[in-house]
Amino acid sequence: MPLPTAVRIVEVSPRDGLQNELLPVTIETRIALVERLADAGLTHIETGSFVSPKWVPQMASSDAVFSGIRRQPQVTYSALTPNMKGLEAAIDAGVDEVAVFAAASERFSQKNVNCSIADSLRRFDPVIRLAASHQLPVRGYVSCVLGCPYEGRVSPTKVLEVSAELASMGCFEVSLGDTIGVGTVGSVRQLLDCLIPTLPASELALHCHDTYGQALANISAGLDYGIATIDTSIAGLGGCPYARGASGNVATEDVVFMLNGMGITTGLDLDHLMATGTWISEQLQRRNASKVGATVSATH
Repeated sequence: MPLPTAVRIVEVSPRDGLQNELLPVTIETRIALVERLADAGLTHIETGSFVSPKWVPQMASSDAVFSGIRRQPQVTYSALTPNMKGLEAAIDAGVDEVAVFAAASERFSQKNVNCSIADSLRRFDPVIRLAASHQLPVRGYVSCVLGCPYEGRVSPTKVLEVSAELASMGCFEVSLGDTIGVGTVGSVRQLLDCLIPTLPASELALHCHDTYGQALANISAGLDYGIATIDTSIAGLGGCPYARGASGNVATEDVVFMLNGMGITTGLDLDHLMATGTWISEQLQRRNASKVGATVSATH
C-alpha cells in the first residue's frame, strides 16, 4: 500500500500530556498552550477532560479553558468525556468533539475505571447517543493494544473486538493506544493485519508512547498500512499513572520532523512547534522529551 500523502496530527498534550504532571498547571498556562498549538497549524487539539477533579486534578476547570481560548475556525477542540455528567458539562462548554475510552485488557480496565471492559462499553452507550443527538462526533480510545502492565501481551483479537464495538456504537475513529510503549514494528504489523480487514485504516489512528524508543518506528509501520491519523504530544508530555515507568507520548516535533523527511504533508510549522515545546517545558520545569526540540534548543 502506498504511504499517505498527508497525515492528520491529533495533538493530545493539553489533556493526555498535562494530566499526569506533578506541578499544578494554571488555567492561563493551559489556555496559552492550546492557543500556541493552534497558531502552529494544528487543527485537532484535545483541549481538556471532563472528569472528576478528585481523580484527575490537572483537568479541573476544563470549562474555563474552553471559554478562555481564542478559537480558530479551522480547529476542532475536543474533550474526553467518560460519562454522562462529563458529556453534559462538555456540551455546556461548547466542545467540538468528544472522546470515550476503553481498554483491551481486563485487568487494566479494572485498575483504570473499576469495571470490566464489557461494563465500560455499556456505560458509553448513552454517552454516545446523547452526543449524536447534539451532532457531536465521538472518538474512541483503546488502551493497551500492544501490551498491558498487568497482563503482559494483549491479543490482537481482543483489540479488534473492543475497537469494532466502539465503531459499531458510533465512534467515527478508534485511536489505538500503546499505553506502556512496549510495541515494536512486528507487533504493530500483527495488530494491523488483524484489524484492517474489519476496520479500514481510514477509521483508525495510532497513539504511541515512547517508553522503549520505538514510537517513531511503530508509526512508520502504521503508515505502511495506510493509517493517516497520528496522536502526538508537544515536548513528549504525558504518561500513564496506571503503568509504572511509562514515558510520555511520542513528541509532536519528532513525528513532524520524520514526516517532513518522508515528504508527507502535515500543514504544521515545525519551528513554531519547537518553540512551543521549549516554552511549555520551561513552564512545567521539566525536561523537553522531544529529541528534535531539545537538539535544536541546545544548538541555538
